[in-house]
Amino acid sequence: MRRQLYEVQRAMRARREAALRRGVIAVLDIGTSKVACLVLQFVPDEGSGAPADRPTLRQGAFRVIGAANTRSRGVAFGEVASMEECERAIRTAIQGAQKMANLRVDHVIVGFSGGRPRSYGLNGETEVRHGAVAEHDIGHVLAACEVPDHGHDFEAIHALPVNFCLDGRTGLTDPRGQIGRTLAVDMHLLTINSAALRNVIHCIRRCDLELAGVAAGVYASGLAALIEDEQELGAACVDIGAGTTGISIFVRRQMIYADSVRMGGAHVTSDIAHALRITPQEAERLKTMHGGLVATGLDDREMIDLPSALGGWDHDRRQVSRSELIGVMRPRVEEILEEVRERLDAAGFEYLPGQRIVLTGGSAQIPGFEMIASRFLGRQCRVGKPLRVRGLPGSATGSAFAGAVGLALHVSHPQDECWDFEVPADRQGARRVTRALRWFKENW
Repeated sequence: MRRQLYEVQRAMRARREAALRRGVIAVLDIGTSKVACLVLQFVPDEGSGAPADRPTLRQGAFRVIGAANTRSRGVAFGEVASMEECERAIRTAIQGAQKMANLRVDHVIVGFSGGRPRSYGLNGETEVRHGAVAEHDIGHVLAACEVPDHGHDFEAIHALPVNFCLDGRTGLTDPRGQIGRTLAVDMHLLTINSAALRNVIHCIRRCDLELAGVAAGVYASGLAALIEDEQELGAACVDIGAGTTGISIFVRRQMIYADSVRMGGAHVTSDIAHALRITPQEAERLKTMHGGLVATGLDDREMIDLPSALGGWDHDRRQVSRSELIGVMRPRVEEILEEVRERLDAAGFEYLPGQRIVLTGGSAQIPGFEMIASRFLGRQCRVGKPLRVRGLPGSATGSAFAGAVGLALHVSHPQDECWDFEVPADRQGARRVTRALRWFKENW
């Protein structure tokens, strides 16, 4: 029972460890507007005394040796809509990164923003067997967590122990080795739609790649965009992508909540295209070159040339003021922020010690977004770029690449999850987790 429960996740972790021992692994961020790939080379920490053939898994122990991104195809709302088109986009990104790195990559860790993530807070308690907390005690307390019935259509992707309590002393991140009698845990279970997950993994197989891990895009974006103080005191990361807007809340450096809104920058582009009767490609260009969210008196006089609906520049020439363009874009952005505010209020964000909101993603770069977000969300907001990592090209340092950089940080400094411990299979909690992870053992 125990082997069946964890065989898939542990197999992926074994492949990740094998790739890290060889020193090279790739991360792949599949989005609605682009597919980004980073090839990471892990180098041993000379001052740690670790063997040269085994890299130390800590943040900063790697450098980027290959990076590429391509326009996403066959992806809608962060989910695979056309298998062949998505496969072509993934192959293009992987091949571009491999060419830059001048080597072949077999193992990849994937992050994607779709799947309608749902968060559950679990807790469990057990008695410490031999005075000092050991690995098996962690497994027992995780098995004691009562997993809720989240439906057959959703499967667990993350099971993160976010807080341990030993004899009433709370706030422990790793109680192993400490003396106590009663051990309790708070665990964050994140589920996503099983069909969306199945399609992504199948697409990776079609690309002849070995899957070494799957992570939620909202988790990766938060790791990259939030600084240490924000993760410690409590902050929310709002990743405004093209098809979805992901929301993740961190406190004490742990993700405690995640959700998404199925709207993003592509919907703003669609509004521009419909309102001005132009193609989506031209609408995207107008949004990028002239778009904004806060109009001034000068914007009434700034005129923008629109392409002719008949394809000829001399016929049916039209112009629109920048203030009119802003008037088209702003309602949709306000609608997205209204949905984000409802999610944050439902999660109890107002009770955290720190309440800063960090905006990231490609659409967060629209001029005026930070000001509008602060007004609608009622809290201090800033536009966050991903943390700088060694070797990252300048073209990949913008907020649109927070997901890819976050995956790299996740690989270099992974957090322990439920399936990293030996959970006794004879416990009721373990059987419930078995049902929750049924998809992994039936469809791998």
